[in-house]
Amino acid sequence: MKTILSGLAAVGLVFSAAVATAAEGGGHSAAEPTHFPILKPQEMDWSFAGPFGTYDKGQLQRGFKVYREVCSACHSMNLVTFRTLEGLGYSEAQVRAIAAEYTVTDGPNADGDMFERPALPSDHFPSPFPNEAAAAAANGGAAPPDFSLIAKARAVERGFPTFVFDVFTQYAQSGPDYIHALLTGYEMEPPEGMEIAEGTYYNPYFIAGKSLAMAQPISDGQVTYEDGSPETIDQYSRDISAFLMWAAEPHLEERKKTGFRVMIFLLIFAGLVYLTKRKVWTEVAH
Repeated sequence: MKTILSGLAAVGLVFSAAVATAAEGGGHSAAEPTHFPILKPQEMDWSFAGPFGTYDKGQLQRGFKVYREVCSACHSMNLVTFRTLEGLGYSEAQVRAIAAEYTVTDGPNADGDMFERPALPSDHFPSPFPNEAAAAAANGGAAPPDFSLIAKARAVERGFPTFVFDVFTQYAQSGPDYIHALLTGYEMEPPEGMEIAEGTYYNPYFIAGKSLAMAQPISDGQVTYEDGSPETIDQYSRDISAFLMWAAEPHLEERKKTGFRVMIFLLIFAGLVYLTKRKVWTEVAH
């Protein structure tokens, strides 16, 4: 009992010291939030949501166009090959044409030198910068993140008890929800009393701090859609978010189909096991 009481007393002293430190100025001020993001992303309606969700290929192609014309100037997709674009509904010839628009470094050749050539469907999307140091130098010291897996890597914790329900609803769209919120959530000025670093931009949805080095990357009418879809920041953000989800998980539809078949098999198997048990044990005297 003495040992337990001593342990509780020690915990109490540590807690008291932490509170005193915060009161003396070690914590955040009243005007400054103590956690980020300040606002949590709104749960959007995605075609690929739920156990039977599928990608909207038209939306994916629009998102790919946004990436090519806007995002690819800074962000790479080093883990994505051109041939996977067939999953967006492009033909093999179209994929070859798209790949040929890019230049990749290859080699060494017979003379031991590296050389550049048009990309092939088997090549990965090339980075807009030769290395990470060059990317950081061109963007104010912060290298733009690679977009290959960003829709899975960037997500806001939903907390208890929401994450419990997510298990049953199979909610896996936290990344696209966050990307959409970030792209549409830029504000001109931070709230009164909040200071942000010079050269950064306030965004209450940013997951890593009060502001980020990337300015509002897109504006209304910046990308032309041939299918008549709205050319607005909101639509652009929806489309690029869906495309980045596809880039991070191109086999999502196959995975869900396989999971459904497995569940049906397990239900049938469980029923057969139960009927077998009834058949065997009904003939045994109890």
